[in-house]
Amino acid sequence: MHETIRHRCIRLGEMVIETKKTVRAIASTTGHSKSTVHKDLTERLHLVDPQLAREVKEILAYHKSVRHLRGGEATKRKWKTKKEDGKGRDL
Repeated sequence: MHETIRHRCIRLGEMVIETKKTVRAIASTTGHSKSTVHKDLTERLHLVDPQLAREVKEILAYHKSVRHLRGGEATKRKWKTKKEDGKGRDL
């Protein structure tokens, strides 16, 4: 594995631990693609730093467990905004 990838994996892992942000949020913050961040955190990090990888895995598992709630909230906000603008149907 190239040294820059190793450093990126560690930096992304530490960022997840510190901020508890989602993969998408980390990707937009760092400028990397969501796919790159996800692959670094789930496949490459355990080769570089197994302990950090375990901690990151727990946080990612939490995000996965609550994603249906976040999606529901986003949809609720979307329809509320449309209704207020007069573009949505009555609920």
